[in-house]
Amino acid sequence: MIIILLGPPGAGKGTQAQRIETKQGLVQLSTGDMLRAAVAAGTEVGKKAKAFMEAGKLVTDEIVIGIIADRIDEDDCKNGFLLDGFPRTVAQAEALDNMLARKDLKLDVVIEMKVDDAALVDRITGRYTCANCNQGYHDVNLKPKVDGVCDNCGSTNFKRRADDNRETVSSRLEAYHAQTAPLLPYYKAKGILKVVDGMADIDDVTAQINEVLGSLS
Repeated sequence: MIIILLGPPGAGKGTQAQRIETKQGLVQLSTGDMLRAAVAAGTEVGKKAKAFMEAGKLVTDEIVIGIIADRIDEDDCKNGFLLDGFPRTVAQAEALDNMLARKDLKLDVVIEMKVDDAALVDRITGRYTCANCNQGYHDVNLKPKVDGVCDNCGSTNFKRRADDNRETVSSRLEAYHAQTAPLLPYYKAKGILKVVDGMADIDDVTAQINEVLGSLS
C-alpha cells in the first residue's frame, strides 16, 4: 500500500503517520531524512543533491524524485510506504506518479487531515513541553495535574518552541494551503483523495484513517 498523508504543521500528521506505519507494516518516508541519508551515503543522486546544497540552492524536484526512487527499491519498502512532506506541488505530484508508473506502482490513497486554521493556531501556540523529559502539555487541553510540575518526572522547568507563536504559525498555515490547495483537485480527479477531520481527538482521527485504509483492502 502506498499512502500520502497531507496536513499542515501541528495537525498531528506525525503521530498519525507513526500509527499507520505500525498498524499497516509500512515504512514512513520523510524526504528530508532521505535526502540527508543519500548525501551521507554518497550515492550518485546524493552527490548531485550535495552539490546543490553546498551552493546554497534548493535541491531540484528531479533529484528528490531520484532519491525517493532509490529508497523505495530497498527491501523494507516492499509492503508499501507512507510519504511525509512530499509532494508539495502539482509538478512534484506528476513527477511522482510518472516515477511510480515506471516501477509498475501506483498511489493507493491520499489522506488529507482537514483542519480549522483558527483552532489549529490555538492548539499550536498553547503547547509546551517539560525541559527535562520532553513530556508534552497544553495551556488549555492538557495541563499538568499539579500546576508547574511535570506529571512524568517532577521537573518544574518547561519550554516552548520559539516558532510556536501566532504570527509564525499563521504564516506557515498560509504557505501550506497555498502549496497544497492545487494538489487536492489533482488527486480528487484521480479518485484517490480521502478527507478526515484533523481537529478531532487523536484516537478519533486514527479511527477515521483506519476506516479509509480498511475500505481499500
